Amino acid sequence: MKLSQGQVMTTSKGYIFDIKRFATHDGKGIRTTVFFKGCPLRCKWCQNPEGLSYLPQVLYMESKCMHCLSCVHASKQGGVRCVDHKICISRNAKEDWNAICDVCPTLALSMDAKEYTVEECVHEILKDEIFFKREGGVTFSGGEPFLQSDFLIDLLKACKEKGIHTAIETSLYTDLENVQKALPYLDQIYCDCKLYDENLHKQYTGVSNEKVLKNIAYLLQSNKKEHVIVRTPLIPTMTASFENISSISRFLASCYGDVHYEILNYNPLAQSKYAYLDMEYCFKENPKMYSSEKMQEFYDCAKQNGIKNLVID
Repeated sequence: MKLSQGQVMTTSKGYIFDIKRFATHDGKGIRTTVFFKGCPLRCKWCQNPEGLSYLPQVLYMESKCMHCLSCVHASKQGGVRCVDHKICISRNAKEDWNAICDVCPTLALSMDAKEYTVEECVHEILKDEIFFKREGGVTFSGGEPFLQSDFLIDLLKACKEKGIHTAIETSLYTDLENVQKALPYLDQIYCDCKLYDENLHKQYTGVSNEKVLKNIAYLLQSNKKEHVIVRTPLIPTMTASFENISSISRFLASCYGDVHYEILNYNPLAQSKYAYLDMEYCFKENPKMYSSEKMQEFYDCAKQNGIKNLVID
């Protein structure tokens, strides 16, 4: 099934591209973070490019490859070729990619996602149940969890039935109805407000921020407002401007005076993932993280524009 950008998958099964155990930065306590496949945004700086496409894709890690050509021989439709002693992947070829990955002796080829039922996913989460006793729990991230909205809500309900603390990391680019359905089963909400200017938001993420701002306003006026943390990732030349931070801060403070706001330092580690998918990163020369002095300037900007509760990790 091919999904258009922004279309929601409605099924009792869903695609997950990673389950990260013992996470400590995706909510309170020790957590299990479940990464949903697929995202309707196309942020230039995406930290998880393997989560962009809804459907599973093959990853190629050249450093693991021993050039035995098993994958080339298993390819029936030209999806894997050897050109000038280099393995070339055509991901759009109609191959049995799982079978091709299975013959790779070094796991240089692997699929970036797996299909789970609700029961299978909950079973994986419960393997870490012992670590949830002290404020821990499960965090649903992505990609964009709301792209698989029905699967997400079924998972949230199942987790609450097991008494598991639930959190979500979301772009909030979804219909308000989906947010309203999920909200009763969420204990913590982390949502992005990347850019306040709509034209810049379209330029750097591929979509309008109208839904995002509407959903943020709804959450900050709901009975869960104290459990909402709004985040802005600092991306050099894109989101990291005092004008952007001041505009976002004023908007958030107008929605809820005690809003919790977090400004995230630039993360340079994402660049290495792009080679696995034959994708180009947005920066030719990867910028460094901002200094503590520069971060303080952004913090001061937020405070000067109405933010009282600044989350500093």
